[in-house]
Amino acid sequence: MSDPNWAEQVTAIATAIGVIGLLATIGVAIVAGRQVREARHARQSQIAADFVRRWDEDALVETRRLVAQFETKEELRAAFLRFIDTNAPEAYVLYRELDYFEQIGALEEVGAMNFDLLRLLLGRRLIDRWQMWQPSIDAMPGDYPMFRELVIKMRAALDQS
Repeated sequence: MSDPNWAEQVTAIATAIGVIGLLATIGVAIVAGRQVREARHARQSQIAADFVRRWDEDALVETRRLVAQFETKEELRAAFLRFIDTNAPEAYVLYRELDYFEQIGALEEVGAMNFDLLRLLLGRRLIDRWQMWQPSIDAMPGDYPMFRELVIKMRAALDQS
Protein backbone atom coordinates (compact mmCIF):
# COMPACT_ATOMS: atom_id res chain seq x y z
CA MET A 1 0.00 0.00 0.00
CA SER A 2 1.33 3.40 -0.92
CA ASP A 3 1.42 6.55 1.15
CA PRO A 4 -1.58 8.86 0.67
CA ASN A 5 -1.02 11.64 -1.79
CA TRP A 6 -1.36 15.34 -0.88
CA ALA A 7 -5.02 15.51 -2.04
CA GLU A 8 -6.02 12.65 0.26
CA GLN A 9 -4.12 14.24 3.13
CA VAL A 10 -5.84 17.62 2.62
CA THR A 11 -9.24 15.89 2.41
CA ALA A 12 -8.56 13.96 5.64
CA ILE A 13 -7.42 17.10 7.47
CA ALA A 14 -10.44 19.12 6.21
CA THR A 15 -12.81 16.34 7.27
CA ALA A 16 -11.25 16.22 10.75
CA ILE A 17 -11.52 20.01 11.08
CA GLY A 18 -15.14 19.86 9.90
CA VAL A 19 -15.98 17.23 12.55
CA ILE A 20 -14.29 19.29 15.27
CA GLY A 21 -16.23 22.38 14.12
CA LEU A 22 -19.51 20.46 14.14
CA LEU A 23 -18.88 19.13 17.66
CA ALA A 24 -17.98 22.63 18.86
CA THR A 25 -21.16 24.04 17.31
CA ILE A 26 -23.26 21.36 19.04
CA GLY A 27 -21.53 22.16 22.35
CA VAL A 28 -22.18 25.89 21.94
CA ALA A 29 -25.85 25.20 21.12
CA ILE A 30 -26.24 23.09 24.27
CA VAL A 31 -24.62 25.78 26.44
CA ALA A 32 -26.75 28.49 24.82
CA GLY A 33 -29.91 26.46 25.42
CA ARG A 34 -29.03 26.10 29.10
CA GLN A 35 -28.36 29.83 29.38
CA VAL A 36 -31.71 30.67 27.80
CA ARG A 37 -33.45 28.28 30.20
CA GLU A 38 -31.60 29.79 33.18
CA ALA A 39 -32.45 33.32 32.02
CA ARG A 40 -36.13 32.39 31.68
CA HIS A 41 -36.10 30.84 35.15
CA ALA A 42 -34.44 33.95 36.61
CA ARG A 43 -36.98 36.22 34.88
CA GLN A 44 -39.91 34.14 36.14
CA SER A 45 -38.46 34.15 39.65
CA GLN A 46 -38.09 37.94 39.56
CA ILE A 47 -41.66 38.41 38.36
CA ALA A 48 -42.95 36.07 41.06
CA ALA A 49 -40.93 37.90 43.72
CA ASP A 50 -42.42 41.20 42.53
CA PHE A 51 -45.95 39.82 42.85
CA VAL A 52 -45.28 38.40 46.31
CA ARG A 53 -43.93 41.79 47.36
CA ARG A 54 -46.94 43.62 45.85
CA TRP A 55 -49.36 41.44 47.85
CA ASP A 56 -47.86 42.84 51.07
CA GLU A 57 -47.54 46.47 49.94
CA ASP A 58 -49.79 49.14 51.42
CA ALA A 59 -52.14 49.36 48.42
CA LEU A 60 -53.18 45.69 48.46
CA VAL A 61 -53.17 45.56 52.26
CA GLU A 62 -55.63 48.48 52.17
CA THR A 63 -57.77 46.51 49.70
CA ARG A 64 -57.76 43.39 51.85
CA ARG A 65 -58.70 45.44 54.91
CA LEU A 66 -61.63 46.97 53.04
CA VAL A 67 -62.74 43.54 51.79
CA ALA A 68 -62.51 42.11 55.33
CA GLN A 69 -65.11 44.63 56.52
CA PHE A 70 -67.82 42.70 54.68
CA GLU A 71 -69.28 39.65 56.39
CA THR A 72 -70.26 37.81 53.19
CA LYS A 73 -69.45 37.79 49.51
CA GLU A 74 -72.96 39.10 48.86
CA GLU A 75 -72.32 42.13 51.11
CA LEU A 76 -69.08 42.71 49.22
CA ARG A 77 -70.92 42.52 45.90
CA ALA A 78 -73.62 44.99 47.00
CA ALA A 79 -71.07 47.46 48.37
CA PHE A 80 -68.77 47.13 45.36
CA LEU A 81 -71.61 47.77 42.92
CA ARG A 82 -72.68 50.77 44.98
CA PHE A 83 -69.08 52.08 44.97
CA ILE A 84 -68.90 51.62 41.18
CA ASP A 85 -72.27 53.34 40.62
CA THR A 86 -71.24 56.37 42.67
CA ASN A 87 -67.66 56.40 41.36
CA ALA A 88 -66.49 56.19 44.97
CA PRO A 89 -62.76 55.94 45.76
CA GLU A 90 -63.46 52.60 47.44
CA ALA A 91 -64.32 51.11 44.03
CA TYR A 92 -60.79 51.79 42.82
CA VAL A 93 -59.34 50.36 46.02
CA LEU A 94 -61.32 47.16 45.45
CA TYR A 95 -60.35 46.96 41.77
CA ARG A 96 -56.72 46.61 42.86
CA GLU A 97 -57.10 43.01 43.98
CA LEU A 98 -59.08 41.98 40.92
CA ASP A 99 -56.47 43.61 38.68
CA TYR A 100 -53.69 41.93 40.65
CA PHE A 101 -55.10 38.44 40.03
CA GLU A 102 -55.94 39.29 36.42
CA GLN A 103 -52.32 40.31 35.84
CA ILE A 104 -51.03 37.10 37.42
CA GLY A 105 -53.37 35.10 35.18
CA ALA A 106 -52.20 36.96 32.08
CA LEU A 107 -48.53 36.45 32.95
CA GLU A 108 -49.10 32.76 33.55
CA GLU A 109 -51.01 32.46 30.27
CA VAL A 110 -48.08 33.83 28.23
CA GLY A 111 -45.49 31.80 30.16
CA ALA A 112 -43.96 34.68 32.09
CA MET A 113 -44.93 33.06 35.41
CA ASN A 114 -44.46 29.41 36.20
CA PHE A 115 -47.74 27.70 37.12
CA ASP A 116 -46.09 25.26 39.54
CA LEU A 117 -44.68 28.21 41.47
CA LEU A 118 -48.13 29.86 41.51
CA ARG A 119 -49.62 26.61 42.79
CA LEU A 120 -47.12 26.59 45.65
CA LEU A 121 -47.49 30.31 46.45
CA LEU A 122 -51.24 30.75 46.00
CA GLY A 123 -52.89 27.36 45.72
CA ARG A 124 -56.12 27.28 47.68
CA ARG A 125 -55.94 31.02 48.49
CA LEU A 126 -56.48 31.85 44.81
CA ILE A 127 -59.64 29.74 44.71
CA ASP A 128 -60.89 31.21 47.99
CA ARG A 129 -60.36 34.76 46.73
CA TRP A 130 -62.15 33.88 43.46
CA GLN A 131 -65.13 32.48 45.34
CA MET A 132 -65.33 35.67 47.38
CA TRP A 133 -65.07 37.91 44.30
CA GLN A 134 -67.15 35.87 41.83
CA PRO A 135 -70.55 37.41 42.73
CA SER A 136 -69.06 40.89 42.28
CA ILE A 137 -67.41 39.99 38.97
CA ASP A 138 -70.58 38.36 37.66
CA ALA A 139 -72.66 41.44 38.56
CA MET A 140 -70.36 44.17 37.30
CA PRO A 141 -69.70 45.37 33.79
CA GLY A 142 -66.65 43.72 32.29
CA ASP A 143 -64.96 40.51 33.26
CA TYR A 144 -61.69 39.13 34.55
CA PRO A 145 -61.09 36.23 32.13
CA MET A 146 -57.44 35.61 33.04
CA PHE A 147 -58.32 35.43 36.74
CA ARG A 148 -61.18 33.05 35.89
CA GLU A 149 -58.98 30.80 33.71
CA LEU A 150 -56.22 30.69 36.30
CA VAL A 151 -58.72 29.55 38.92
CA ILE A 152 -60.00 26.79 36.60
CA LYS A 153 -56.45 25.61 36.02
CA MET A 154 -55.63 25.82 39.75
CA ARG A 155 -58.72 23.80 40.71
CA ALA A 156 -57.75 21.09 38.25
CA ALA A 157 -54.18 21.00 39.55
CA LEU A 158 -55.26 20.85 43.19
CA ASP A 159 -57.85 18.17 42.46
CA GLN A 160 -55.12 15.98 40.95
CA SER A 161 -52.81 16.31 43.95
